[in-house]
Amino acid sequence: MSRKKALTGLFFCGIHMVEIITKNPTVIAFFDGQNLFNAAKKAFGYTFPNYDVKALSHAICEQKGWLLSGVRFYTGVPSEKDHSERNRFWSKKFLHLRHQKVFVFSRPVRYISKTITLPDGTKQKAVVGDEKGIDVRLAVDVISLAHKRAFDVALIFSQDQDLSEVADEIRTIAQEQNRWIKIVSAFPVNPTEKHLNRGINKTDWIPFSKDFYDACIDPRDYR
Repeated sequence: MSRKKALTGLFFCGIHMVEIITKNPTVIAFFDGQNLFNAAKKAFGYTFPNYDVKALSHAICEQKGWLLSGVRFYTGVPSEKDHSERNRFWSKKFLHLRHQKVFVFSRPVRYISKTITLPDGTKQKAVVGDEKGIDVRLAVDVISLAHKRAFDVALIFSQDQDLSEVADEIRTIAQEQNRWIKIVSAFPVNPTEKHLNRGINKTDWIPFSKDFYDACIDPRDYR
């Protein structure tokens, strides 16, 4: 069998279980930019989003024998007034991503006051950023593109459990279209806080190590 493997899946048609074989499945990668950054920060200690989304997508597809057909990136961006350095960082990174033919979706980050609980149990107020609408748009795009038969595999770089409902919808679409569709979540392996090593519920999980991530770091520094 060639490097581009045939994948098998189980599909329910009425009361009969039929094995479906998908050769050279096509993949669209969906990145929740802040979710991936926060996970990489906790797991590997990186202090800014230094990942190369196309490199990560290609590396996983190469590992699995999948064919990458598109990459889509979603994140909130602070305004110039709130965080000028972060705003300039994302403006430069977006320019490069679009040059790479990556679809980019962004929305302004809203800063709100929240009460947080510290490790010792005490509570204090803190100003935190709110990415309103990012996960919703990502979910809508996964479902919409599945309806359009744009992919066989949705590769989601996120651990956001709000996206677990998307997995249910993808299974419904697979039955309606009488075809094999897979949804997977990829995420960094945290070597110390092992309870964080969970992908999105109801998806297949693809955890990756620091060595794997480091091989996919963007050589450009947009700071």
